[in-house]
Amino acid sequence: MIFGYSTNAFVKYPLAESLKRIADLGFKGAEIMGDRPHLYPGDYDEGALGEIKKRLDEYGLTPTNLNSFTLFAVGDTYLPSWIEPDPDRREIRIDHTEKCLKIAKFLGCENISIPPGGPLEKGMTRNEAFRLFYQGLDRVIPVAEELGVKILVEPEPDLLMEKTAEFLPFIRDISSKAVGLNFDIGHFYCAGEDPAAALESLFEWVGHVHIEDIAPTRVHNHLIAGQGAIDFPSVLKAMKRLGYTGHISLELYPYTDHPEAAGKESAAFLRPLFAEMGLDIE
Repeated sequence: MIFGYSTNAFVKYPLAESLKRIADLGFKGAEIMGDRPHLYPGDYDEGALGEIKKRLDEYGLTPTNLNSFTLFAVGDTYLPSWIEPDPDRREIRIDHTEKCLKIAKFLGCENISIPPGGPLEKGMTRNEAFRLFYQGLDRVIPVAEELGVKILVEPEPDLLMEKTAEFLPFIRDISSKAVGLNFDIGHFYCAGEDPAAALESLFEWVGHVHIEDIAPTRVHNHLIAGQGAIDFPSVLKAMKRLGYTGHISLELYPYTDHPEAAGKESAAFLRPLFAEMGLDIE
């Protein structure tokens, strides 16, 4: 199991430099932001991707996840989404996901993470939104299956899916093993859930974990681990008991002014807990 740090905290640096800084902090993995200013597919040809692969090898970093959630290159944090009424906008999201799957395969990354539909459009029913989401996924699932790269849906506050009760019926309607869950500990806490209980309910689909802290208010704002209210021992104990063997990525995108200090403090807090709970983490 690899403990990585997401490059989305390092948006003030080029991708290659971000990877170097993450490695210098002692992390053995890096979650790569599949968007500008980092690895937006439209900006990278095979030669440029080869250079990133070389850097990962040189720095001894495992790509823990290709974060394909945001689309700042052509939109924002959530848009274009899977559930917009405009089919051309949905096509942008589908195309982006297909390209990210191929990049993940090239880099030796086992999974990509995607948004859980998107913000619900005014006047659109949830049933209609899910219909559009399933239609989009049907386009990319064959690519994921052929490449052997998983598509991990990441529930998030205020989007189509944010809770266990919303994700379960969605995933049970998908027969492909290429689709799973990117379990963001903080997001489930924000949604009013006990992350350890949510992990128990959703474990069979978990392919990757995001870790960060959240304030007692449960407001969606990622904090340095140890500065919020999440009961990390209970979550990590559940991971150990359930037999989680996937990767974990620290996600601290609010700390772009001092990503190294935030990463160092979080790692200093979390690593002793990993060891205490008996998790074999590099």
